[in-house]
Amino acid sequence: MIRLIQSVIAPSGLALVMGALSACSQAPQAAPPATDLDPARYQVELIAEGLLTPWDMAFLPDGSALISERNGGIKALRDGVLTDVPGGPDDVFVEGQAGLFDLALSPDFETTGVIYLSYASGTADANTPALYRARLEAGQLMDGETIFRAEPMRSTNAHYGARLAFLPDGTLLMTAGEGFAYREEAQVRSNHLGAVLRLNPDGSAPSDNPFAEEGGAAAYVYSYGHRNMQGIALDAATGTIWTHEHGPRGGDELNALNAGANAGWPIATLGLDYNGARISPFFDHDGFDAPEWVWTPSIAPSGMALYDGDLFTDWRGDLLVSALAGQALHRLDLEDGVVVGEERLLSERGQRIRQVLNGPDGAIWLLAESPEGQVLRLTPAE
Repeated sequence: MIRLIQSVIAPSGLALVMGALSACSQAPQAAPPATDLDPARYQVELIAEGLLTPWDMAFLPDGSALISERNGGIKALRDGVLTDVPGGPDDVFVEGQAGLFDLALSPDFETTGVIYLSYASGTADANTPALYRARLEAGQLMDGETIFRAEPMRSTNAHYGARLAFLPDGTLLMTAGEGFAYREEAQVRSNHLGAVLRLNPDGSAPSDNPFAEEGGAAAYVYSYGHRNMQGIALDAATGTIWTHEHGPRGGDELNALNAGANAGWPIATLGLDYNGARISPFFDHDGFDAPEWVWTPSIAPSGMALYDGDLFTDWRGDLLVSALAGQALHRLDLEDGVVVGEERLLSERGQRIRQVLNGPDGAIWLLAESPEGQVLRLTPAE
């Protein structure tokens, strides 16, 4: 059963949705709307700007950081100064939502310098999420190679997912969206559309994946039935893997990921299609993992971090979710693994927030897309 649904639909719209769900066995429980945190309680520092649609950032041991731009560029950030990082994949497809996406440092980065990049590989007629591995040396990427491409190719330029996260066992999770036009394929685990994939560091499929015995594309699948997952965060204390994904018109979901699970898209969803029609009569269904939190209307969640810093002491262990359409940072208050409340920050800035990260200094770092790409640092008010 869906835990809670954050709903700020107008009463008439909510009635329409609930009426359409009359075929379901149980109505969703509505959660209160997010409250706005007084901006006087925090301060925002502009660290750098001039980025072209920044997507992700990774802090390096030497105090600098790497930033990926969706147009295919990679920047180094040191002391507020941005410089180009040569190298990277040479087959990045840049159009619509397609481009260069996530950055992940190998767990042994300090000794090897190895980093991973996710990106849209191919052309407008045939493209797919891919994984690129290279070595950072003397400010450039060396010995790069594409070690994995999701199956099959698609001819759309949307819904790639493409977030990366290493698990404690050294394997790598990569989210793969369902390509927008292929939503029914998210229920087919013999492909990678709408799936979370688990890979070895060399791009192969781990032998203990849930569907390894099925072979082929299924051998990579960790979970399926997803739409477009752009947020992932690991709770080291509990082992919980948190993900979130875009719904259509509403139905953005926060999920606690389980190996081998089916998340239900597009059979179970609270979202409406873009023409206003119900996608499915079910918001929940036997055999599917239900979301832990649902945003209706959509906030377009983009990045996510489990806060572990010391500056906002009351927030330790809470989830921070950046939002594009919502133009804010959302804090989800977690108690014993359950979301019990939601707070919104930065809405006064009117910026699309692409990514949120824990900084090594205990601050919250953000990538904002508008009015131009910016790196921001959030700390408590003095």
